[in-house]
Amino acid sequence: MIRSLASAAALLLAAGAAPVAMAHTSDTPAAAPAVSSSTPGFATSDATDPYIWLEEVEGERAMDWVKAHNATSLGTLQGDPRYDTLHQQALDIVQSRDRIPSPGFTHDGHVDNFWQDAEHVRGVWRRTTLDSYRTDAPTWETILDIDALSAAEGANWVYKGATCLPPEERYCLLSLSNGGKDAVTIREFDSVTKTFVDGGFNLPESKGGAAWIDKDTVLISRDFGEGSLTDSGYPRTVRLLKRGQSVDQAVEVFAGQKTDVSASGYTLRDADGVVQAVLLNRGINFYESETWRLNADGTTTKLELPLKSSINALVAGQMVVTTDQDWTAPSGQEFKTGDVIAWNLQAWLADPRTPAQLVIRPGAREAIEGISATRNRLVVALYENVRGSVYVYDPAGWSRTRLDLPQNVTVGVGSASEQDDKIFVSVAGYLNPSSLYLADAATGAVALTKSLPAKFDATGMKVDQFEARSADGTMIPYFVVHKDAMAMDGSNPTLLYGYGGFQSSLLPGYSPTVGKLWLERGGVYVIANTRGGGEFGPKWHQAAQQENRQRAHEDFQAVAQDLIARGVTSQPHLGVMGGSQGGLFMGAMLTQRPDLINAAVIQVPLFDMLRFHKLLAGASWIGEYGNPDIAEQRAWIEQYSPYQKLAAGQPYPEVFIHTSTKDDRVHPGHARKAAARLEELGYPVLFYENTDGGHAAGANLRETARRIALEYTYLTRRLMDEPAQQ
Repeated sequence: MIRSLASAAALLLAAGAAPVAMAHTSDTPAAAPAVSSSTPGFATSDATDPYIWLEEVEGERAMDWVKAHNATSLGTLQGDPRYDTLHQQALDIVQSRDRIPSPGFTHDGHVDNFWQDAEHVRGVWRRTTLDSYRTDAPTWETILDIDALSAAEGANWVYKGATCLPPEERYCLLSLSNGGKDAVTIREFDSVTKTFVDGGFNLPESKGGAAWIDKDTVLISRDFGEGSLTDSGYPRTVRLLKRGQSVDQAVEVFAGQKTDVSASGYTLRDADGVVQAVLLNRGINFYESETWRLNADGTTTKLELPLKSSINALVAGQMVVTTDQDWTAPSGQEFKTGDVIAWNLQAWLADPRTPAQLVIRPGAREAIEGISATRNRLVVALYENVRGSVYVYDPAGWSRTRLDLPQNVTVGVGSASEQDDKIFVSVAGYLNPSSLYLADAATGAVALTKSLPAKFDATGMKVDQFEARSADGTMIPYFVVHKDAMAMDGSNPTLLYGYGGFQSSLLPGYSPTVGKLWLERGGVYVIANTRGGGEFGPKWHQAAQQENRQRAHEDFQAVAQDLIARGVTSQPHLGVMGGSQGGLFMGAMLTQRPDLINAAVIQVPLFDMLRFHKLLAGASWIGEYGNPDIAEQRAWIEQYSPYQKLAAGQPYPEVFIHTSTKDDRVHPGHARKAAARLEELGYPVLFYENTDGGHAAGANLRETARRIALEYTYLTRRLMDEPAQQ
């Protein structure tokens, strides 16, 4: 089975969302962007950027600035009389034990889970039997307590996962992050004795990863010193490390180019844990990569796969691949963007001209959101018009059957058993609390295993799905979650959420905090399925890449206009929220259509798009946005880069920007500089920086609750209060 598929780079955070009703279209076109009078030449070079010093992450001057702004913003928001109630509600939700423990099958059929609550804010790795897991009160065996480990070692450890060696899965490569950073320390852990292995593999902090080949051999990709990283800050080489060797004794087996995103290694294993191929990934950019095979004699062979493709699974000897481009295989077969195809692995490795079989060809309004493999079956989450279903494919001819699951919801294929064909499937909707089913992919039997009670009162609430016409005429679907008795008079406080990038889909999901802190209190929640996401497959994403990025911004703005045109809300009551790439979305809305909104929550954002490629992991996203160092590409980026577009005399609302000092993916300088520039231009700004937490902006549950409460206090002040009170 595929134990760990290497990605070209860590994805930007896609925080978000949730279900459906029937579509209703609107012919309201998007209006022209607001006229901007941004300062010519502002921050178009290092010399013309007066706030470049804020990019010094832990610099004394920068941190003094952060502390001063934190004091002001926390004083304002935590001083609001509604903050304490919102904070307690958020804390109760995030620390609640009344959650479904996310299950992961071990090779011997046990179930593992990583759990956080009020007593385990950093979390505990624990294990039980499948039979016990299916009861209301499973008996858990603790494998590792991260809180206890942190206390014993005087560290702020954040658990980032464990990769265990098949088939016994006794020995594990445990990844620990200091404060939530992407960079991790990797240490060998014995899950039977529950101790770190004396003299075992121990890799110091670095971005990268490690993959088992056998008990005494691992593939490692990491920072090996000068020249070993790409321009994106990820590993450029893959090396073979033997037990007993120091890291600097590891033998290089593969090297990419400095301009690549990353290099990594992993293994393809069958259901018995036997290695079928050792593979090396060269991430040329975020979407294009080469796959090489490491041969037994140490040589490498490039595999004949399209540059835009992913190896999804190995099942019954068949290697399953998704292609994100039209492609002519060495066999002469023609495949289309989005196709899922399969080869007999060993026959294909011996002769790449071996014909492939077409497993799935999604339709225009369909998208594949997940692929997993049990011992004998392929299991696929397939969406139509952003509504999910699960199909099981039999490798003997690739016939398919649909699992009998609830409809008009989000479905997710989870952990699959290698002993048999059991697989966990999750189901949720905006108003449907999460539930977990245990399915038998061989027989089609489905059993409800866990379900959650409602975390907020959804009585009298409903979900609609509408469409808005974007500037180029494309119809953009969006969901509206609201009280059924909502008056269509423009008075409803409305939160519009968006992401729109990296082929990441915003699917129907149950958010207790959105429900409790917003919907219950009369708020309306809207999710925009803009281009740039993956809701309708690779082409939906590619339509807003590179020179076409502005299309995604126009899609989001069209949804805002459509909400106003329908009478759902109006400018004084409309706010927007998005994180990371979604933070760029918020910046584009702020600088292009501030007349539409009265609030913006800008989470861990990208903002200075002329320097994004020079900051932390930014160079890895050139495949998404383009390269500001190339004149032609810089020209289209300059048209929307929010930092440079901020201008005096605009109807900007007071915005709430937050980030994390420990975010080593999206540089906190983006958020800091945005706030500083807005203040320079005379606008009020609320800025908060968590000094831990990484890109997800919460190293522990208490910090997560505080961030959520700050956001909804701000939104309450901006959208629910009368303008005179703001």
